[in-house]
Amino acid sequence: MTHALPLSTLGRLVRGTGPGLLLAHGAGGGIDANFGPVLDVLAARHTVVGPDYPGTGRTPRAGAPLSLDGLADELVATAVEEGVETFAIAGYSLGTAVAVRAAARHPERVTALVLTAGFAHPNPRFLLAARMWRDYLRAGDLAGLAGFLSLIGVSAPALDAVGQDDLDTALKNTAATVPPGTPDHLDLLLGHVDVRADLARVAVPTLVVSTTLDQLVTPYHHRQLADGIPGARWAEIPTGHLPFVERPQEWGALMRDFLDEVRA
Repeated sequence: MTHALPLSTLGRLVRGTGPGLLLAHGAGGGIDANFGPVLDVLAARHTVVGPDYPGTGRTPRAGAPLSLDGLADELVATAVEEGVETFAIAGYSLGTAVAVRAAARHPERVTALVLTAGFAHPNPRFLLAARMWRDYLRAGDLAGLAGFLSLIGVSAPALDAVGQDDLDTALKNTAATVPPGTPDHLDLLLGHVDVRADLARVAVPTLVVSTTLDQLVTPYHHRQLADGIPGARWAEIPTGHLPFVERPQEWGALMRDFLDEVRA
């Protein structure tokens, strides 16, 4: 069964030429924030469509709670509106669940999946971190939030190598750039994300990229994705939850090479 597509309200980036590639970013992120450092390598061989979720980047905040089905359908609709009828989906973090749900609801359009730092359903440890993230936001403590996200989002080796001045600058930038839609993304994550039943229905080539030093979405979750999707491939990057910060060249090359192989 496939589902009708809505009119997409999502602002979007469109770059490149070639086979379609739809991007699904993470909670509290955005296309430029989460995929900016790898856009050139992806757009060199694909028509890349990057929709921003409500309240991030090019898209105003939603007036109603988000749903996983609604977000997945709008992402697919965005690509179709841009003339990209079929496409692979590269999902990051929350975007992996969006990508899996899109593949389950629109199997005629999705040709492959790349799932990085992802999860099918948050476990209690992950939910604790997400609640703390939301609590910092509700308290208006953006400096505290920046510190928390740095400790849990950046790998220990990367954080250990940062000097004090650079760390102070990074914390200020993080606090100043929290997208307004982040609370809505966290509400979705905390209440309505579970694609475990969808995994066995994924019938396209899939690469699961494990960020092996990830303390937010740990490798436990990455393995659950890979084990649940028939024939899924596995790759590892020694990075925390932010491969676009710590290992962008390696991440971009992994995605490019897998998608090249699928196309061939």
